[in-house]
Amino acid sequence: MTVVVDDYDRAIAHFVDDLGFELVEDTPLGQGKRWVRVAPSGEDGPHVLLARAATAAQAEVIGRQTGGRVGFFLHTDRFDDDHARLRRRDVRIVDGPRVESYGRVLVFADRYGNLWDLIEPG
Repeated sequence: MTVVVDDYDRAIAHFVDDLGFELVEDTPLGQGKRWVRVAPSGEDGPHVLLARAATAAQAEVIGRQTGGRVGFFLHTDRFDDDHARLRRRDVRIVDGPRVESYGRVLVFADRYGNLWDLIEPG
């Protein structure tokens, strides 16, 4: 999946330092473009492509890629540790934590305003 960002380095710092992702790849493509991929730490699953907005139209959707709905979902088996890290790093918790039929969940906003569910399946 792709998250449109305003700046590669600020986005990497946020996803790695604040959210606990790992930097998988940062390859220069020329003319200031880079291929930047991050992934949840220790996971073999999907990666997130951090794509810097290249046009005004792309910049307009930063933080609103899913129209204000939760659009990204992270599963964890370390809910309490992940929640504590988010709080330490001043990541905005929008809702929760709470217990649902499918497990524990909280909603947080990344630095751009995109909403994510952190879920520990029950």
